[in-house]
Amino acid sequence: MRLSLDWKVLLSSFLISIGGFSQTLLDSTSKIEDFKQNLVVYTDLGFNSAPFTIGYPFSADIDQLNYKNNFKTFLGLGIAYRWFSLRVGFPILSSYRPTAKYGSTKQFNFGFDFSFLKTYYDLEFKYLEGYSLQKANRWDPTKYPNDIQSNLVSFNLALNGWYFHDKNFKMNALLGKRAHYTREVHTWYVKSTINFFGLDNGNNPLIPVQLQDADNSKTQLSSVKSFDFGLIPGYAYVNRINNWQFAGWFGFGPVIQSKFYTYSTNSRGFLGLAPRYDVRLIFGHSKPTYFIFLVTDFDNKSIRFSDLIVRQYFYSVKLVGGYRFPTKAKGEKESFWKRIKL
Repeated sequence: MRLSLDWKVLLSSFLISIGGFSQTLLDSTSKIEDFKQNLVVYTDLGFNSAPFTIGYPFSADIDQLNYKNNFKTFLGLGIAYRWFSLRVGFPILSSYRPTAKYGSTKQFNFGFDFSFLKTYYDLEFKYLEGYSLQKANRWDPTKYPNDIQSNLVSFNLALNGWYFHDKNFKMNALLGKRAHYTREVHTWYVKSTINFFGLDNGNNPLIPVQLQDADNSKTQLSSVKSFDFGLIPGYAYVNRINNWQFAGWFGFGPVIQSKFYTYSTNSRGFLGLAPRYDVRLIFGHSKPTYFIFLVTDFDNKSIRFSDLIVRQYFYSVKLVGGYRFPTKAKGEKESFWKRIKL
């Protein structure tokens, strides 16, 4: 029994952000109002999903297979104070989709991030076990409507770093927990990324036997994995008007990719290039005492072997809200300690 797969309560995120080092309190020239001296308590509600597709000219009518996981709604609870931030998440509802048609998915997420000067770094691991192959009755009448594959695994390990050219573009203010913006900021950026990701179905093929090509080993694969790295340029924008803050960034570029697949007892590997895009959108309302934001994150991965292409999509949507406890004036703190000494 593997502990990470059998938890009833999932540690969906464990974030320790060290972004306070490079920020200052609001002054006449700052574009950020900082609340790092405030104790912040927040909660979030949302979901993570990771569907994938396999594209290939299987027949005249079928050129793509769609696999979906059965995600659950997660509730997160967190605190933030100065440089420290901690969040724990756990599922609060059963599987979103009917288990009879989509099966059940075991899911584990782990994240760590921090900011320093003009850069922001993020380490993330996602693991999902249990998928359903959609509309399997098109080639196998005994499967209706989907083919549930409870041991099929999808995973993604990513280390990313963003350099934002404008020093006022800070992740703490963008995410809205310990700071928010007071005016418009936009800048170009460069994202460095290192990824290890893929699919593994044990000894079972990813593609149904009925659709396999006996002369093409790619269609008989049971696992496919990739290691890639690269630099992705992009553009970021944020603004706050009448306490409503909206932000996002978009980037696109190539990565150098080492990719391989396994079939039967054999493996084949290749080296090439792959496209990557970088998208994040955030919108919400923030005042000095409280905030509420809708946060989205999209991450695409792809592996191509000639006319066969695997596309993995990792995305999350969550609603984040919290309260910033006001700080006491210096005189109030001193009088409080005097009362304790008495």
